Formats: sequence, C-alpha cells, structure tokens
Amino acid sequence: MRHNEFIDVVLSDLYRYCAARDASSFLKCVLLIPGYKYTFWMRTSNYLKCKGILFLPLYLLSRLILNHYKFKYGISIPYNADIGKGLYIGHFGGIVVHPQAKIGKNCNINQDVSIGATYGGKNPGIPRIEDSAYLGPGAKIIGGISLGSHVAVGANSVVNVSIPDNGVVIGNPCQIVSYQGSINYITNTD
Repeated sequence: MRHNEFIDVVLSDLYRYCAARDASSFLKCVLLIPGYKYTFWMRTSNYLKCKGILFLPLYLLSRLILNHYKFKYGISIPYNADIGKGLYIGHFGGIVVHPQAKIGKNCNINQDVSIGATYGGKNPGIPRIEDSAYLGPGAKIIGGISLGSHVAVGANSVVNVSIPDNGVVIGNPCQIVSYQGSINYITNTD
C-alpha cells in the first residue's frame, strides 16, 4: 500500500464515522471512538508491514497497540484482511473476521458478527462480501458464499448461501425478504 492510498483509506474510514476529514475530527475519533481506533491501527499495521526494515519498530508498535485494542474491545479483524475503504464498526464486541475473507468498501459491521470459513458441507470456503453491505448485530456469514453489493443482513441471521445484490436477509436459516438493500443503513459514503 502506498502512502497516498493509506491516507485515502484512513480518511474514508474517518468520513464514515463523522462525515468529516479534518484533523480535529481525526483526533476526536481516534481518541474516543473504539471502532475507529481499531480500524485506524489495523490500517496502520497493514501499511507499515510493507514499508521495509526501517519501519520495523513502528510496525511492531502498531501491532502491539492493535493487539491491545483487540482484547480491550473484542474485535478480531486481522490487520492484513482484504477490506475496502470506508469500514464502519458500529458497536464493538464479539467481532471475528477470517483473515482471508474479502470485504468491499463502505461496509457496516456491528457487534457479535462472525465472518468465517467452513471446510466441508454444501459451500466450503471463505465468504466474499461486496460493497455497501450492512451486517446486523449477531450476524454469522459462513462458508464459500458471496454477498452482493448493498446487501443487508438482519440481526442474528445465519447466512450460508450466496445473496444477490440488494438482498435483505433475516433468520436462521436466512431467507431473502426483500430487494430494498442496505440503502437506509449505509451513510456517509464518498
């Protein structure tokens, strides 16, 4: 990741939290908002990993800080996960993301969300989540499935089948209840 890409990703994440990109908003969010703190240190660790041996002390420090927030806030999203810009963690606690999961830009992740792999059964593999997805509290996204763009997953839903663009799913097992998508749940996108 190049420096300009890093700045763009960090500012896009910031915009999702406070609809601003200025220094005072950054300081406020990085000091006070748990979801943004974690996201910032996750992005920073990923950026510094690629910078080489001169940045090794900063990389190790960023990983230490990220690990601290992992246990403090109960968020386990690996620093090298493939997540697009504009990530928004609505509420912290119980969030687990598989390191090889792919998540598009402007995704909302709420508390107790799990995005994980299955190694057998009907859809073995790792989930792929497209842009502007809303993952409600307690949602479980498992297996080699894909969620299309603008998908909304209701609270405590278990999704183990692919969902097309704009699908709204609820329940266990999940059922598509409409095609109005996540438009009312995803705000402050660029």
